[in-house]
Amino acid sequence: MDERTEIQSRRYIGSKAKLIPWIFDTIRNETAGVKSFCDMFAGTGVVANEAIKQYEKVVVNDLLYSNNVIYNAFWGKGRVNGKKLLRLFDEYNSLDSLELKPNYFSVNFGGKYFNELEAKKIGFVREDIEQRKDELSTKEYNILLASLIYGMDKIANTLGHYEAYIHKPIPHRAFILKPIKYESNKKVIIHMGDANLLARKIDADLVYIDPPYNSRQYSRFYHVYETLVKWNKPKLVGAAMKPPLENMSEYCSARARDAMQDLVKNLKTKYIVVSYNNTYNSKSSSSENKIRLEEIQEILDSVGKTKVFEHAHQFFNAGKTEFKDHKELLFVTEVK
Repeated sequence: MDERTEIQSRRYIGSKAKLIPWIFDTIRNETAGVKSFCDMFAGTGVVANEAIKQYEKVVVNDLLYSNNVIYNAFWGKGRVNGKKLLRLFDEYNSLDSLELKPNYFSVNFGGKYFNELEAKKIGFVREDIEQRKDELSTKEYNILLASLIYGMDKIANTLGHYEAYIHKPIPHRAFILKPIKYESNKKVIIHMGDANLLARKIDADLVYIDPPYNSRQYSRFYHVYETLVKWNKPKLVGAAMKPPLENMSEYCSARARDAMQDLVKNLKTKYIVVSYNNTYNSKSSSSENKIRLEEIQEILDSVGKTKVFEHAHQFFNAGKTEFKDHKELLFVTEVK
């Protein structure tokens, strides 16, 4: 029995994990001759992970450093000494937090997002991975970091993101490092960057688009992972302990509609598939969509014939905002 961690095994705002069967059934029914697939805003990577099983080439892109590390860990090419990694996992899991000194991670995040003792262990492991970098392949380095992220997610004192932490005594949950289910996949091409710039460079039969739709920036929601992966130890500020602004998406701003229009008109593809959730009736301004459904329809209609499909879906909402009659919409456009 393989007990390695699967790619969908973490909490993430807007995750499509539960919608995968519906998304791909719809794509299969509405498209033909698709051999290459591009996931422009890959997020958790669950859509790309399913596409890998079905298509000859899969292009994966996201703006976050932490997501890029995860993609490279799960699918990236490179050598892996499995026995060496298991020895490291055993070594890290046998650490006694009481014997560890405070470190950058525990000083900034301990007692907030994590129990103080477990924060010391996470910080120690992260520093040790960096110290061993010269003796690790890039693939092994990414596997360790990705495994660290998935292990942290299991014990984080949050509602699924790092915009804030729960202001209650933190229950002690042991931090356990488990290996992820990695492979070396030659059909996957991994990018980290601006989707609008990438649109001008890639060529795929089908492009799947699932951008952020409200004002909540993912680089701020998951800043703890970004800080952990980069490990440049910036000065953190505010109650949430955030680093300086970086990787801010236009899709979370008033420029979202223009960004989407620019993206769509510059794609070289047969089909464009867009995921959209109807949070535009939200009572919370930060949860309200920056692009309206009608605008998406208009933009897609300008490049081809578009069909719209809907599916009832319980939105992963980490806050208190209520979404009544929530639906996930899927636009499928056959490009002229």
